[in-house]
Amino acid sequence: METIEKPWGNEELLEVNNSYVVKALFMRKGNRCSLQYHKQKRETVVVISGTLTINFKDTNSTWKDIVLNPGDFCTIAPGRIHRMAGVTDVVYIETSTPELNDVVRMEDDYGRK
Repeated sequence: METIEKPWGNEELLEVNNSYVVKALFMRKGNRCSLQYHKQKRETVVVISGTLTINFKDTNSTWKDIVLNPGDFCTIAPGRIHRMAGVTDVVYIETSTPELNDVVRMEDDYGRK
């Protein structure tokens, strides 16, 4: 199991193969990931503990927030602009297609490109 430190917390790669990827992510309260989208990657997140907000553009290009609590989940299709934020310290699982480097960052609080 590989742990990757992030400015907002960390992620653990639980399974990586040619068909799918499973990660366990920890995000600290008040932190958020990049505003981003994926060209090919489809991901589903399920919250294990804490509260996560996902800000995204819906099909009408309207910005929406959804709040996920333990047991709640959301699937993010390729091309959908989104950003996760920790309302509290949060642990969530991300299962996705295997394109690990398919991230197009549009904004980033930590100066990443």
